[in-house]
Amino acid sequence: MVRRAAHWAIRGYQLTLSGLIGRQCRHWPSCSDYTDEAIRRYGLWPGGWIGFSRICRCGPFGTHGIDIVPETLPPRSAWYAPWTYGRWRGVNAPPSPFACEAVEDERAGG
Repeated sequence: MVRRAAHWAIRGYQLTLSGLIGRQCRHWPSCSDYTDEAIRRYGLWPGGWIGFSRICRCGPFGTHGIDIVPETLPPRSAWYAPWTYGRWRGVNAPPSPFACEAVEDERAGG
């Protein structure tokens, strides 16, 4: 019930305020989509903190690029220490398909 209410609040933001001010997010997916997915995956408390940490990273001096919701919660996260849920620096980008080829070429001497 609470997840659904949070989803509709985020969706309302996307259809109203976000449309008026334009796309400002430096990441893909957008911060609102990221937060919505985190809340749907982990619930309001951990998902909300994961989304909040992403919004904090999305400033002019923050990160940018592809940043996906983590597959699992951090190992030491706890409800009484909500700041442990979020990633406060860096991005959770998928591995590049080209990274392995470059390393293998260097090892082969090419």
